[in-house]
Amino acid sequence: MTKQDWKKKGLIIKPPKTSWGQSHCMLPTPIKVTEKKIRVFYGTRNKKNQSSIGYADLEIKEKIKILKNSRKKSLSLGKLGHFDDNGVLPSTIIKHKNHFYMYYIGWQPRQTTRYSLIAGLCVSKNGIEFKRYSESPILSNNNIEPISILTAPCVIKLKSKFYMWYVSGIKWKNKNYPLYDIKFATSKNGINWFQTKKTCLKLKRNERALARPFVIFKNNKFHMWYSYEKKVGSYKIGYAESSNGVNWKRLDSKININFKSNYEEQMREYPSIISIKNKLYMFYNGDQYGKDGILLAELNIKLT
Repeated sequence: MTKQDWKKKGLIIKPPKTSWGQSHCMLPTPIKVTEKKIRVFYGTRNKKNQSSIGYADLEIKEKIKILKNSRKKSLSLGKLGHFDDNGVLPSTIIKHKNHFYMYYIGWQPRQTTRYSLIAGLCVSKNGIEFKRYSESPILSNNNIEPISILTAPCVIKLKSKFYMWYVSGIKWKNKNYPLYDIKFATSKNGINWFQTKKTCLKLKRNERALARPFVIFKNNKFHMWYSYEKKVGSYKIGYAESSNGVNWKRLDSKININFKSNYEEQMREYPSIISIKNKLYMFYNGDQYGKDGILLAELNIKLT
């Protein structure tokens, strides 16, 4: 495949500076609302470092125009003791049966390990205000996946079947150092999921994590962008291809994004991709996991 030469557009979405959104626009999650407008959801933090979900509306033409940055939450923290009681983050959003399905991450602190991260589902009619489909997660621990890291789900629907790629914990080396890779699940309705327990992308030697997969299906092929790192706080963006969605070939060297930017000197992570007028755009985060906001890049070639 031809090398992906992404042209950076810079920092485009900043934290809303509300009481619930003092810093960060983490895990940008876009969806096309109209032919001229896209909505990008993100996780933003209050002074206690707890995250809620907000959004920004953008118009992408020759110049990028911010139409609106939300002043109200789209989704708040879960109830005390629930899997998402200390933070929620968006991961994927799709349209299904005249509703918006947002697959999100629930964050909860732990005593013996730093956190648990589990996937949940919330639903909306207007694409702005979301309600939990269930108070429980949509993924669950099992003998192959006993670690409470089942997170960052990416969901797409092809014909009558739903596919999910998600981050799955392998083990904790110490309280602050988990290892995780990317696994695969399927569903008939987008609600009840069968976890195949199959690893789609494995860690390479000395790698610690493969994070936040984002998949599109184009030209009869699955394309995945994701984050990978060896040392905590040094994420890079990788790329892989698959003919069936299960067996993937990593092609990290095919990604070309100039690293010279004030907002991404140490790390670049959590890519999401959207197609607008035959162009691909990548929303992603930079240093300190998106503390300053969301960056944008445009692909100068077509995927093959």
